[in-house]
Amino acid sequence: MAPDTHPRGGRSDGPPELRAEGRLGIVSDDRAPRRGKAPPPEAAQRPPKPPRRRSLVGRLLRLGFVSALVLMVAGGIAAYGVYRAIEADLPDHTWLAEYQPPQMSRIFAADSRLMAELAQERRVFVPLDAIPAHVQQAFISAEDQNFRTHFGIDPMAILRAMVQNLRDMATGRRPVGASTITQQVAKNMLVGGDFSVLRKLREAILAIRLEQAMSKDRILEIYLNEIFLGAQAYGVAAAAQTYFNRDLAELTIAEAAFLAALPKAPSNYHPIRNREAAIARRNWVIGRMLADGAITQEQHDRARAEPLTARIHRRPDMLTVGGHYTEEVRRELISRFGQEATTMGGLVVRTAMDPVLQEAAERSLREGLMAYDRRRGGWRGPVAQNVAHGEAEWRAALAAQPRVPGMLAEWRLAVVREVADRQARVSFLERAADGTQTPRTLPLLLEDHAWARPVREGNVLGPAPRRMQDIVSPGDVVLIEPQAASPAQGRNAPARPERAVLRQVPEIEGAVVALEPRSGRVLAMAGGWSLDRSWFNRATQALRQPGSSFKPFVYLPALEMGIPPNQLLLDDVVEIRQPGQPVWRPGNYSGQPQGWVTMRTAMERSLNLVTVRLAQEIGMDRVADAARRFGVIDNMPPFLAMALGAGETTVLRQAAAYAAFVNGGFRVTPTLIDSVQDRRGRVIFRGDSRTCEACGSGPEAGPPALAERRQRVADPIAAYQMVSLLQGAVQRGTGVRAGAGLTRPVAGKTGTTDDYRDNWFVGFTPELVVAVWVGYDEPRSLGTGETGGTNAAPIFNSVIRAALRDTPPVPFRAPPRISYRRITLPNGQTMLEAFRPGTEDAARPPTDPFAGGEGAQRLDSGLGGLY
Repeated sequence: MAPDTHPRGGRSDGPPELRAEGRLGIVSDDRAPRRGKAPPPEAAQRPPKPPRRRSLVGRLLRLGFVSALVLMVAGGIAAYGVYRAIEADLPDHTWLAEYQPPQMSRIFAADSRLMAELAQERRVFVPLDAIPAHVQQAFISAEDQNFRTHFGIDPMAILRAMVQNLRDMATGRRPVGASTITQQVAKNMLVGGDFSVLRKLREAILAIRLEQAMSKDRILEIYLNEIFLGAQAYGVAAAAQTYFNRDLAELTIAEAAFLAALPKAPSNYHPIRNREAAIARRNWVIGRMLADGAITQEQHDRARAEPLTARIHRRPDMLTVGGHYTEEVRRELISRFGQEATTMGGLVVRTAMDPVLQEAAERSLREGLMAYDRRRGGWRGPVAQNVAHGEAEWRAALAAQPRVPGMLAEWRLAVVREVADRQARVSFLERAADGTQTPRTLPLLLEDHAWARPVREGNVLGPAPRRMQDIVSPGDVVLIEPQAASPAQGRNAPARPERAVLRQVPEIEGAVVALEPRSGRVLAMAGGWSLDRSWFNRATQALRQPGSSFKPFVYLPALEMGIPPNQLLLDDVVEIRQPGQPVWRPGNYSGQPQGWVTMRTAMERSLNLVTVRLAQEIGMDRVADAARRFGVIDNMPPFLAMALGAGETTVLRQAAAYAAFVNGGFRVTPTLIDSVQDRRGRVIFRGDSRTCEACGSGPEAGPPALAERRQRVADPIAAYQMVSLLQGAVQRGTGVRAGAGLTRPVAGKTGTTDDYRDNWFVGFTPELVVAVWVGYDEPRSLGTGETGGTNAAPIFNSVIRAALRDTPPVPFRAPPRISYRRITLPNGQTMLEAFRPGTEDAARPPTDPFAGGEGAQRLDSGLGGLY
């Protein structure tokens, strides 16, 4: 019988019962038979096999997979926790959308030349559309090639940096970064520059958010205006000025590439100290620009061949005059707008300073102080002594000497090499424009130094030097000024060889103010010998006694009362007695009373006794009121001594007060600042407070009229009479040196205080008021005979000459209704005297306000124990 076959055509391996049971899955053996095949007979007799175990590798793989999954979940949870912690501490970034970088403020003179830059960070903000495309691309190529495409961070750059850092790990090099421009903005503006992983994470998160909140152009604009590029320059505009003294639009590709090379480490690529490294880095940036397609091959080759001309330009085209003026402007800006707005607000400040007049004022003041110093100061000795002065040693000895504060630009430090009876030889280094120094040797001639008398104890001057050994010794370090050779100028002026003359910074100080009498604009201000020696401004900060320069404010109330200039006043001895106090006996400079004199003569000759008597007659209350109205002294005690200038005021106040005489009696408020604009160009301050309602109307309306806002402080007729009296003081009185050689109307008054401590001259022309003060910071006598007419008046004369050299003379403007009458002066000359209408014959018979002792009693009660 054929074996059983499977219904599907396969062979059956057992009886139907077993097949049925197999189909049902029921077997007698512990193991189920394979489907379709019966176990062999011997298989039923085998013991059962143990279950198969998984391999070790499989278990490890499974364990690794599970562990990785757990770590991934835990890491994700931890990362999320860190992210949430970092996010909670992230600074607000939305303000950057309206951010305006701190900008330096700039101060300009009246002719638009730059005087100073005020900044904590030297920066000039430039909108992105004003930054040339090649400058933008230079920074993108150098710092962030994928700036235009990434989302705030650059994953490929991060990967490259990680590989590089792994390679450099064994070398100990600082890890390189992969910060994008956006990340650098986040770092500089929001998170700070500390080097840590946490900071980098915060920086990356903020960079992504910045990209979502702002456009690429805005981010690049902030970056290019905020980045530090060395040499105190922040932003590309300031850097272009600092390194190349150019505007951004003038930069070449090579120059832009040099600036783009600096963000990584400005000090490492200094154009002078590290020139080779700077060129190499610049050329690398040029290569990156070529690779990015920003420049052509021709532009690349030309840029690489261009020499590196960068050098540090600290102050572009800066005026070298007006140090005290600029400092006074800075103080006023801070008082008006605050420190932050002044140094970071990008203010554009236009001042009234005339650089030509400022230079003349400073030069005139210095010449006057040096003339006094040579006459009265003597020779105070060398800067240093006993330095090495051999041929191979003197240069090093000179290089070790610090610069002397206050020394002028044309002076040099020099070493005395040889000394003979009639001359000495000094060596110094002459610096050329390119910075190189050339050694030079010049003679010092005895004939140039007759003034160099030694100063002994108590500031007593010794005898004039008879030989050069009395002045200098070998090894002395001195200040000298080279003098060019000069040809003979006639029999009394022989030819002079090239030589040097000794110089020293005077101990005496001074101040000059020049202002316009109509507007009060301060055109020039010299607050001392130099700002380099002292920042103290003696024109605005020093309170000094005005002496006889105060007398116009005693005579003006008398003129306002109708007392005419030809009124006779008594010049005679006055004694003021106070219980328990020494007797006060004011006297004239000449020492002799002159009897009855006119008011004009008293003013011209500056007679003290007449002034005291006149003040007593009109009352010191009127004098104190005049001082207040004109702004000389605000709260002056009504003591007679004040009539002789015993109060205290400043040079600027005196100049403004005298200006009111010229302009017809209007009070003048001195202004240094014409206008201030904010960073957007809006005018936020004007020095001229006058308004012009019709300035916007057409030409058919005619010239507009300005509304007069100034306070009238004097009757215009009395003010003009005072101008006439002060003209006489210059023409015939104590101020003749002020008008010497001037072919124009000049008026003014000298002032000299007790013991010759303060010298003044305050004067004016119709166009200009100039006030001059000379004295020591710590008040002491300038010496017998040293008066305002001797020291201050010549300085005034020099300033006026320089200021009005090319202008035709104009007369003082007389007010309406003034009356003139010809009078005869004491010297027999005649002149037209200015009278108030109706007072031509009003001169009263002479009277003595102190007659009978009544006046003395009134004076005693007014002194209030001052004397």
